[in-house]
Amino acid sequence: MQDGRTGGTARAFELLEPLVQAATVRVHAAPDGYAPHGTGPTWGSGFFIAPGWVLTCAHVVGEGGAAVRLVGRELGITFSSGADGTTGTVTGRVECVLPERLEERRPARRALWDLPDLALVRVLAPITHACVRLTDRGRPRLDEVAYFGCTEDLGAPEITGRTTRLRGTAAAGAALRLGDDDEIEPGMSGGPVVDLARGEVVGVVKARRSNGGGGLAVSVVQLRTLPLAATGQVGLYRRVMQAHDLYHYDQHLSDRGSRSTWTDVHDELPARELPHEGRRRLTAAERTTLCGLLAELPPPRSSEDVRALVEAARGEEPDPGLPAPLSWRDGLGMLHDPPGGAGEAAAMLRYATDVSVADHREPPSPGADEELWDWVRATAERLWRPLRRELGERHERGLAQRDRRRRARADRHPHGHTRPSGALPQGPSVLLEAWAHGWEDVYDWRVSVLYGPAHPGRLTPVDSGVRATRAGLAEALRVPLAEAFRRCDTHDAAALLEVAVAPELFGLPVDTWTVAGRTPLGVQRPVVFRYPAGTGGAIPADDEADHRRADRWTRVQAGPLADERADCDRGRPRTPAPEWLDALPDNTVPVHCRAADAEPTRGSLYGVRDAGYGVAVTRRPPDDPAADCAPFHRGLREELTEAARGAPLPVRLQALRARAHGADPDAYWADGMALVWEDPARALPEDEPLQGDL
Repeated sequence: MQDGRTGGTARAFELLEPLVQAATVRVHAAPDGYAPHGTGPTWGSGFFIAPGWVLTCAHVVGEGGAAVRLVGRELGITFSSGADGTTGTVTGRVECVLPERLEERRPARRALWDLPDLALVRVLAPITHACVRLTDRGRPRLDEVAYFGCTEDLGAPEITGRTTRLRGTAAAGAALRLGDDDEIEPGMSGGPVVDLARGEVVGVVKARRSNGGGGLAVSVVQLRTLPLAATGQVGLYRRVMQAHDLYHYDQHLSDRGSRSTWTDVHDELPARELPHEGRRRLTAAERTTLCGLLAELPPPRSSEDVRALVEAARGEEPDPGLPAPLSWRDGLGMLHDPPGGAGEAAAMLRYATDVSVADHREPPSPGADEELWDWVRATAERLWRPLRRELGERHERGLAQRDRRRRARADRHPHGHTRPSGALPQGPSVLLEAWAHGWEDVYDWRVSVLYGPAHPGRLTPVDSGVRATRAGLAEALRVPLAEAFRRCDTHDAAALLEVAVAPELFGLPVDTWTVAGRTPLGVQRPVVFRYPAGTGGAIPADDEADHRRADRWTRVQAGPLADERADCDRGRPRTPAPEWLDALPDNTVPVHCRAADAEPTRGSLYGVRDAGYGVAVTRRPPDDPAADCAPFHRGLREELTEAARGAPLPVRLQALRARAHGADPDAYWADGMALVWEDPARALPEDEPLQGDL
């Protein structure tokens, strides 16, 4: 312990040290088959976050240089295997690293690895071990902490801990700054950082300063950025966190062991709150039980479902700057310190009540939702009577609403279909906006969640930036888009990406960008272009124009569809006259086969917009200027005929891209094709473009 620490800090360290040491591991080369007890030099540290799962830094598992692969690499894990201090060694395999592209963009030797710099390691043998308790808070408090890792102070590897204070955050909260009270030694990278006031792990030791004590840690909240499946949120993060919460729940309920659990120690930590506040917060045992009960339920349909329940329980919109909440426990962590002095316990019990009557994607385990509600009702008995009455009414109202939704779905889809085949999901979508920066070839951008028909015009920004080059947009937007998709994707479908840009940017190859893995965006999800709202792109608003747009949209959605070449006449460029566009039948889909940023296509796209067409097609022409556009027009006509109506077009275009990506020659004609999709039910907010630095 450091001299000068408060008595509370010393006591907290004394209580937590054995728990953290029991779960912290030494990372090294995989055991040799001929010398199973030889482990070699220490690469770094790690710690168990769930049975069979070790969290560490990516640079720790990358020991050995650029030639070493990361994902799939086998390594050695030496861990505490008993209360008497004995250790065991087991082989682990790297399951995932963050950020994903580390394999392609390995830092130079001795360079700082890109954030989040995390790795999840799966243990390849059944073993008994301890696990740490992870925070559910999105933002840590700047309080006193302890960091742990493997050192060799006395000539042999040993797990030790030291105390310091969080001095702030960096990289939009992804990194935590550790104070310079003591020096982080080689081998401690990958070890846990523990909030001593709350008894929970908030970070992973990443780096030490080269010219003194202190360093950086990675926030464990960055685990939420683990890659998701393209069509939903049942993935590695949810599985690991479910196992984490059930581990601590089982430990709390078990009466077999004599050692203190994390829940036991939480009750013994020095109090940091006024005596009367205890009634306003859940106890450690209640928090552990609630997390365990939530872990037994099916996962939420989407991140936005979690955020909506948090907002209803908290009384205000949760912090939009946090990584997307992917599990019910993440929502619980967004309810700390509610506004206006409202009780934290009350907010969490309201949230748990709403979760117990949520319309889950799949049926819960028998009795799981009733067990959660029974616990809420029993826990509320120690709180004030008005809250108990409120929760009971909330539960009855939620049950009635859930039953009405289920009956309505059964009436609409008697054979079990939840939405028409090929139709877009009606929930939140991801909105990408980009604006030209004056006359320069650089762009300001914003990524947001657009809530769709249920909340017309409502938007929550995810991230924004300025002065990105056209060639650099894909890389600048990769992380913000990934975060937005986490918020909007559901188990049923990948969310729609709406790209609102000036028509001359309809040639942006957004469908070819990669955000996660190697699969292009246009193959993973529907991608459409929109005319921007606000300055420079708004359609003139008058009653006649509104009626014309509404009529044409309705007619195209009903079908049948008719195509019309707008910028081309048998391969020759054509500038369509406004009168000609106005006179086309309402079920027409104007088609463009030439470059969107050059005439006549640029002018044609503006003309199509002014004439009220909500659905149009454009494409990036082939590199060969002599290439014939006839196959494109022929293939598109067949596609429109088969689609019969407008609603399936975004999903059908996604399927065409998937066929071309899978090397189907019959789909090559659709290369570079884009869909303009001005759905009046998905109104864009009328605001100004970004101006200057953020």
